[in-house]
Amino acid sequence: MALELKSSDNKIFEVEELVAVQSETIKSLVEDGCADNVIPLPNVDSKTLELVLDWCKNHVDMKLDEEKLKEYEGKFIEVDQAVLYDLLLAANYLNIKDLLNRACQKVADMLKGKTPEQIRETLNIVNDFSPEEEEEIRKENLWAFEE
Repeated sequence: MALELKSSDNKIFEVEELVAVQSETIKSLVEDGCADNVIPLPNVDSKTLELVLDWCKNHVDMKLDEEKLKEYEGKFIEVDQAVLYDLLLAANYLNIKDLLNRACQKVADMLKGKTPEQIRETLNIVNDFSPEEEEEIRKENLWAFEE
């Protein structure tokens, strides 16, 4: 059976149910009988949904070949930072644990060993602490700044 998924930019994807239910969110909709028509996914654009569905399809297709699947996952997650964040948000919204874990690990690897200033730069976070507040935080959390 095929399901129709509608992205936030109104693109319709026809997907085999076995592939779509890799998402716990979609699986719940199917089990509850709410998947008779097009399933709207207002938090996922078509570009990201296409990538997510590729991930899901390959997990169905390669289920028995763990080595091949691991290689695929490693290549899949090598995307630019904006796409990575979109994948992370989509995986969270659609409740696809393997993809969410892989995306989170990629972000963690990007931040590993960086200073707070480098992390802010990588994640585009504005430092809104005064120098005094920042010094106080460093004193309170000395363990986090030890090498």
